Amino acid sequence: MASNAVTTVTQMMESLPEAMQDRVVEHLREYVAELQDELRWDIAFNNTQDQLVAAARRAKQEIAEGKAEPMDLDRL
Repeated sequence: MASNAVTTVTQMMESLPEAMQDRVVEHLREYVAELQDELRWDIAFNNTQDQLVAAARRAKQEIAEGKAEPMDLDRL
């Protein structure tokens, strides 16, 4: 069963000439691909949050203990 949004888009598309429908479909493909990329990024970021927090805490502790050194950009 199609959602209300899908039904609305379908009705909008049906009101256009076929050539325009093809153009809209191509734009939708690109847009949906971008949304899927963003979703994958969000999932990956959320899955590493705990690790990022732990790394930040370790860095802060090392700085407090005098174990950290300024980053030498020339060594990168």
